[in-house]
Amino acid sequence: MQEIMKQAQEMQQQLMTAQEELAKAEVTGNAGGGLVTAVVTGSGELQSMSIDPKAVDPNDTETLADMVVAAVRDANRAAQELQAEKMGPVTGALGGGQGGPDMGGLGLPGL
Repeated sequence: MQEIMKQAQEMQQQLMTAQEELAKAEVTGNAGGGLVTAVVTGSGELQSMSIDPKAVDPNDTETLADMVVAAVRDANRAAQELQAEKMGPVTGALGGGQGGPDMGGLGLPGL
């Protein structure tokens, strides 16, 4: 039982480390051939947005809005991929379908 608790504590530390790395990491999404760029953290928080002046047409704000949404979605997709990369090995070992023990009842963050 002590060994299981020790393993659980190690996995919890790995999970916390991965979450901290995600919060610091930044990924970029683009739309309109790079006219609109969104930057989000690995945990999905929007950090910044840049819009090329060529994308701004006062008579067609809908297209600009669509590009902003597309850039944010692209950045969030990249953030999800980064999350899977960072968290996959840890959550997989916690019973994420890769044959590891089911540790969901231990109250570890993110489970």
